[in-house]
Amino acid sequence: MRNRILALAALGVALGSPIAVQAQTGITVGRAPVVVDSGPTIAVEQRPAFRDYVVEQRVPAFSIPDRVVVGATLPETGVTYYDVPQRFGATTYRYTVVNGETVLVEPRSRRIVEVMD
Repeated sequence: MRNRILALAALGVALGSPIAVQAQTGITVGRAPVVVDSGPTIAVEQRPAFRDYVVEQRVPAFSIPDRVVVGATLPETGVTYYDVPQRFGATTYRYTVVNGETVLVEPRSRRIVEVMD
């Protein structure tokens, strides 16, 4: 009986740990949608033109050791953020290139709000 109680307690801890870690980091693993802010982003029909624009601008890429995911916070130094031209829609976000991926970033918090695919 004692072993069964210990086994159930260990199982409860094992199952609860990933949930607690996920709640603390605020980052969801997998393809679940994450909404960081509700500000306007680049319209779906404008995204191919925006990707072409970023390539034409030859924006230097910044590298981070982590995966590039919505909700991640970029470092305070070493990253340059660029204004999104008005022709792609009015937005308060800035863009940059991280690990080869164009991302929209909330400039004050440095949080990634969208990874352009």
